[in-house]
Amino acid sequence: MTEMKAVGLYHYLPISDPESLIDVTLPKPKAEGHDLLVKVKAISVNPVDVKVRAPKDKTEQTPKILGWDVAGVVEEVGEAVTLFQPGDEVYYAGSINRQGCYSEYHLVEESIVAKKPASLSFAEAAALPLTTITAWEALFDRLGVSKSKEDNKGKSILIINAAGGVGSIATQLANYFGLTVIGTASRPETEAWAKQHGTHIVINHHEAFPPQLEKEGISAVDYILCLHSTDKHWDNMAQAIAPQGHIASIVETEEPHDLGLLKSKSVSFAWEFMFTRALYQTEDRIEQHRLLDDVAKLVDQGIIKTTINKQLQGINAETLREAHQIVESNKMIGKLVVIE
Repeated sequence: MTEMKAVGLYHYLPISDPESLIDVTLPKPKAEGHDLLVKVKAISVNPVDVKVRAPKDKTEQTPKILGWDVAGVVEEVGEAVTLFQPGDEVYYAGSINRQGCYSEYHLVEESIVAKKPASLSFAEAAALPLTTITAWEALFDRLGVSKSKEDNKGKSILIINAAGGVGSIATQLANYFGLTVIGTASRPETEAWAKQHGTHIVINHHEAFPPQLEKEGISAVDYILCLHSTDKHWDNMAQAIAPQGHIASIVETEEPHDLGLLKSKSVSFAWEFMFTRALYQTEDRIEQHRLLDDVAKLVDQGIIKTTINKQLQGINAETLREAHQIVESNKMIGKLVVIE
């Protein structure tokens, strides 16, 4: 049996514990059905990796492999695969209910994979999939933003945490499709990053939104995308949103909130979870293949920029523990990538 190296866990521990992520050897998977077997070249570490790994009273009998952001090369295809062939360079975010990508090889269903942007290195491409899918689905599927620049004339979006991984993509997409982008940031370096990636106006998320917006001549915003602390910003969002506006969030709540605050304005609220399509095997999951393909073209045209901001080398336990510590610090701007 052919084997591969991977990084996994048996116990859910603080990242300072050497047993939190360990080097393991596993059987090399085989591609069957609609699956691709991908040789992993680069991965990105996301907040979801940290959340899944976080301490909890649970143990695994076989190593659990984390990681949901990949750029690599197709090594083998299942018998039902039609979209790819061995040798294709691809990028994707995988599925939360399957083994992750902290490994030499990774299995993934073809419908959520796309060919990577030709103009990017594997490291640059690995920074994109999870945040790109999240930003695209939030904007166009959850908030209902039009893909017509003409339709978006005079409309605005407030992106809370504009300098984070998802924010860095959402600002670029919203800007490209013609929205006025207001981003939140609280440090000089995050404000600079947000402006560099397409934010027109920056406000501070530690202060009330409406007074800051009014200073910029904005009475209310048409869309809000919350990428940090739905709990903290709920009342602020309810005040800042325009009548018949739309709010979406990717951050789960820890306390109940009053939906009634949105009623008089007829405002909609939606959750975005980029794993939904793969997790529930929805009939439209091919949309993730399509949107990643669309974004790859925008990247190769120079319209969308990769959001990589830090790179580590070595897909091993020591390096990935370091990566988790960096992500856990909540000070990361853009994306952190680990190359083989």
